[in-house]
Amino acid sequence: MTGISRRSLMIGAAAGAGALTLGSAPQASAATYVKGADISWMPQMEANGYYWLNKSGQRQDLFTILKSYGLTAISLRTWVNPSNSPTNGHCSIQETVKMAQRCRDAGMQVLLGFHFGDTWNSVGVQKPPKAWANMSYPQMRDALRKYVDDSLKLLKAGGVTPGWVKIGNEQNSGICSPVGSVSRPSQMTGLLNGAYDVSKQVFPATPVMVHLAQPQKMDSIQRFFNAYRGNGGKWDITALSSYAQGSNVAPVLGSMRTIQSTYGKPVMHVEYGGPVGKANQVRDGLRQFITGTKGFGGLGTFFWEPAGYSPFTGYDMTAWTSNRRPTAAMDGFLNV
Repeated sequence: MTGISRRSLMIGAAAGAGALTLGSAPQASAATYVKGADISWMPQMEANGYYWLNKSGQRQDLFTILKSYGLTAISLRTWVNPSNSPTNGHCSIQETVKMAQRCRDAGMQVLLGFHFGDTWNSVGVQKPPKAWANMSYPQMRDALRKYVDDSLKLLKAGGVTPGWVKIGNEQNSGICSPVGSVSRPSQMTGLLNGAYDVSKQVFPATPVMVHLAQPQKMDSIQRFFNAYRGNGGKWDITALSSYAQGSNVAPVLGSMRTIQSTYGKPVMHVEYGGPVGKANQVRDGLRQFITGTKGFGGLGTFFWEPAGYSPFTGYDMTAWTSNRRPTAAMDGFLNV
């Protein structure tokens, strides 16, 4: 299952989440709360002739449009040896550095996310890059450390200091399966701690995230963190994905708050989206997530690939349509 198709399954999958409230955290101020978006498709869309209009129907630079909604940060995924597929490839570190430079020049912070694969890794899939597939644990640990080191040094040489580095993508089951799977907790932790340590060597002041999906599934969250923390795992921020809509948002916010209280790291909501044909619902959910996470001291909310639109992609949880204009979903970022 691709990273795109599984997202469709996450809509409304928040039933049964416990809205527990444990402890309290200082509220994030409006000045420091991060509103962002993943727009990693942007270079490939441009290369295929796509462009964007603002809500008035005027063609405008995408960064300018996003900033008009109050966004201050861009999330970029990067893959090890990707294909040339416009939708499921590209995003090599060389391409990602160029995109990060554009973000910097537009006055946007960058969240750099390592998938540790050649294409999508997500909650149900954690495949190592092909070049690492037959490595032993010590070999993979060394390869991963070198990859992170080379990547971040390339970013630094390009004049970009990331606001955040994310080591893994929705890694509830670990990374680089089976070597770094959660069922091999010491190896999983060794790989991730290697990535953490190298990140701090290159960018000492940049917070490092681990990223889990479906916060309402507390057994999955606990399995990862109990294994990771129990083996000395290091991280600064807990990154969470949730595409919950409607009545499912409130219990997911309760779970996010519980995760923050239980594991002692601030939470950032790094992936959100919803059906492009239900823009008002998605807008309201976005507003609810921003207000709710701010309320317990969460750090920010990112919309995942809002600027994609048909026919470039069949992904149907964007916030633009084939008329090239943003939908009302983007208004969820305003006045909150």
